[in-house]
Amino acid sequence: MENESYVKIISEWDIVEARQLGRNIAKELGFGTVDQARITTAISELARNIYLYAGEGEIHIECLHEFGRIGLKVTAMDQGPGIRDIRKVMEDGYSTSGGLGAGLPGVKRLMDNFDLISSPGKGTTIQVEKWLR
Repeated sequence: MENESYVKIISEWDIVEARQLGRNIAKELGFGTVDQARITTAISELARNIYLYAGEGEIHIECLHEFGRIGLKVTAMDQGPGIRDIRKVMEDGYSTSGGLGAGLPGVKRLMDNFDLISSPGKGTTIQVEKWLR
């Protein structure tokens, strides 16, 4: 298994491809079905945000091996408009797309670690990690 794989997000089909890649890697690493579902849901939300708000970007999936632990890191990056008010988008129920608003707060709850860096006009990078229990 490669240490890192990625999917370029340009179309809605790329969201599906990123989800499938994430599920396959999570399964290979030994994650159970519940954590596989958490990981794929997080990837789907991150990829969907790239598609909707930035137009294009990438989802990188990396296998982690640290201090005897095994994990998976997902990095979503784009060169889109960035997020002007990070605090607002991290509020439960907030949505600019008319969706349910689970969005980024939902991703944060599904994963073990969450890091968001965004600059208006320069893009957004979000890194999340899930560790095998």
